[in-house]
Amino acid sequence: MTKAIKLLTALPPPQRERLMALAREVAFPEDTRIFEAGGTADRFWVIRSGAVTLDQQVDELHRITVASLGAGDLLGWSWLFPPYQWDFGAQAFSPVRAYEFEAAAVLRLCDEDPRLGLTLVRNVAEILAHRLEMTRGQLLEQYALHRRGVL
Repeated sequence: MTKAIKLLTALPPPQRERLMALAREVAFPEDTRIFEAGGTADRFWVIRSGAVTLDQQVDELHRITVASLGAGDLLGWSWLFPPYQWDFGAQAFSPVRAYEFEAAAVLRLCDEDPRLGLTLVRNVAEILAHRLEMTRGQLLEQYALHRRGVL
C-alpha cells in the first residue's frame, strides 16, 4: 500500500521555494463550490486549513462524496493531463485557506527546471496512486456491506 504524501513537504526545499514563489493565498467560505466536473482545469491548490470534499454528480439531484481532503493535501491534478478538465467537483466542507497555483506558470517553471518538473509529476503520481488505493478500499467495503444487506 502506498503512503499518503503531502505535495509541498515532499519537495526538496529549493524546489519547494521555487514553486511557492508562484503561490497565491486564497480562502473559500464553507459550502463554496470550488470547481465543477467538466470545467477548465487551469489551476490547483494546496490546502492550508479546512476541509474540501471531492464529489461526483450521479444524477440531476445527487452528488456522492468520493474523497475528503484536509491540510497539506493537493486539490486538483487535472491541470497536468489533457483535456485539462476537472474529473470531479470540489466543495469547501468548512472554511478553507489554501495556496493557489496557476497551471500555466507552474508548467513554465517545470520547463525551465526539468528536475523540479519530474519531482513534481512523480509526487502528484504518488498522491494519485494513494487516492486510488483508498477509493478501491472504500468500494470494497461498500460492496461487502451491500452483499450482507446492510446497504
